[in-house]
Amino acid sequence: MKAVIFAGGVGTRLWPLSRKHTPKQFEKVIGEKSTLQLAYDRISPIFKPSDIFISSGERYREILHGQLPSIPRENFILEPEMRDVGAAVGLVAAILEKVADSEPFIILWSDHLVKNEGLFRKILVTCGKILENKPNKIVFIGQKSRLATQNLGWIEFGEKIKDIEGLSVYEFKSLHYRPDLATAEEFHASEKHAWNPGYFGTTPSFLMSLYQKYAPQMYDGLVKIASSYGTSLFSDTLSNVFPTFEKVSFDNLILEKLTSSDGYVIGADFGWSDIGAWEQLKEALSTSEEENVTKGKVMLEDSKDSLVFNYTDQMVVGIDLSDYLVINTEDVVLVCPKESVPKIKKLVESLSGTEHEKLT
Repeated sequence: MKAVIFAGGVGTRLWPLSRKHTPKQFEKVIGEKSTLQLAYDRISPIFKPSDIFISSGERYREILHGQLPSIPRENFILEPEMRDVGAAVGLVAAILEKVADSEPFIILWSDHLVKNEGLFRKILVTCGKILENKPNKIVFIGQKSRLATQNLGWIEFGEKIKDIEGLSVYEFKSLHYRPDLATAEEFHASEKHAWNPGYFGTTPSFLMSLYQKYAPQMYDGLVKIASSYGTSLFSDTLSNVFPTFEKVSFDNLILEKLTSSDGYVIGADFGWSDIGAWEQLKEALSTSEEENVTKGKVMLEDSKDSLVFNYTDQMVVGIDLSDYLVINTEDVVLVCPKESVPKIKKLVESLSGTEHEKLT
C-alpha cells in the first residue's frame, strides 16, 4: 500500500504565520516540527519512505526535500502551478496508476492533528486490507463528531457491514460539505454521520475510472501526463498540460457524484482535528472551551477561551480577553475575535497589488 500526503495550498486562514513563500504545512504550528513532518512521522511506522508520496507545488521543492530528506526525490509529485484539489488528486492518481497500478493507496493531508495515532494507523492498515479484496471502492475514514460545526464536511453512512479487528465498516451513503448550522446540529445528534477529514483509501485504477466517467476532459490530459512519466518529455508535458485543467475542488468534481455502491466508511474516534484555521487550532489544543491556548512569551490576566501565539522575543500581554485570537510575528500582529477568522482570507487577498503585498 502507498500513502500520499498532500502539502499544497497557501493556508491564508493561518495568516500571518502562513504565507505564500512558507505555507502553514511547513511551519512549526505545534511543537518543534512542521505539520508536514508530523504527518510523515504519524505514518512512518507502517509505511516505508519509498511507499510515501508527497503532492505539492514546484515552488516548494527545496523546502520539501529539506524537511523530508528520507523520501526518494521521485516520490515528490510537484505541480507547475496550483489548479485546486481536483487536478491535484487526478495527477497523483495518474502517476500512481503508472507506477503502482491497482495497489491500494491512502490520501492524507499535511495540516491536521491526530491524537490517537495508534488507532489511526490501525485504520489505515484496515483500509488496505479491504481494498485488496475490493479494489473498485473508496474507503472513507470518518471522525466521530465532537460538535455541530459548519466549517467541516460530513459523511453519511448506512448499516454496518462488518467488524474488522474491532473497527466498524459501514455502507457509504453521501457527503455533505459545510452544511448550515441547523443541518450540522442534526448530523451531530445522528448516529449515522461523522466528520469528513478528507482521508480515504482506493486504488489508482478505480480513481482514474472515476475521472474518466465524471471529468473526461481532465482525464484525457492526465493520461497524456502519465504516458510521459519517467521519460525526458515528462517535465514539458506536465508544464504544458496541467495548467489547462479546470480549477475545481475534488469534492465537486468527483466525490459529490459517487453512489452508495462506490464506497465504504470506517468510523472511529481517533482524535482528529483540522488545524488549518486559528479557531480550529484552539479547539484542537484546548481541553475545555474556557481554556486559553498560548505559545511563546505570553502573559494573560482575567482572560478565557483565547489563543495567543507569539513568534517573537517580545512579551505579549493580554488582559480581559474573551474569545480572541492574537498572533504576533516579526512583521505582523493579528488581533481579532475568533468568529472573525473568515475575514482573514479576504483581508490577505486585499493586500495583493498594494505596498503590503509582501506580507501575503
